[in-house]
Amino acid sequence: MPYLDFIFTLHNNSAMDYTVNTVISLISRIHSQTQELTNSMLSKHKLVSSHGFILYLLSVHEELTMGNLSKLINRNKSTTTVLIRKLIEEDLIKVGKAKNDTRKKIISLTEKGREYNSLTAAVSQNLLKSCYMDFSDEEKDTLLMLLKKMSRNLDQNE
Repeated sequence: MPYLDFIFTLHNNSAMDYTVNTVISLISRIHSQTQELTNSMLSKHKLVSSHGFILYLLSVHEELTMGNLSKLINRNKSTTTVLIRKLIEEDLIKVGKAKNDTRKKIISLTEKGREYNSLTAAVSQNLLKSCYMDFSDEEKDTLLMLLKKMSRNLDQNE
């Protein structure tokens, strides 16, 4: 089987028996599934999961610079700019200049953006409910601890 066919099968075969050696494929599959579900829920509003994540981050931090936002969503600045433009067009966020450094752009939610967060919060809660079905609280905590550890390991290799 050619390598690309193998990778395609690996990512798209829900019946695959995952092992410790294919855990990254499982994580990738879960990411794709959650992104598809979130995008289908948000598409009614002409948005995708990255937009929802930006709105969530702004609800937590109130204001973010473009650079900080790019880091938090793990996207380059040009991709972040495209995402931000869509949110501005939908009147969900506004961009201003930093008080202490007018070269920096500060992004914050509009009133409409704050209201929209209730929708994204509901989408997020439904997604978590689906993901954590039949999980005990201890299993949720263990999963989080292990995924954070894996993320730290990968951060060290950057």
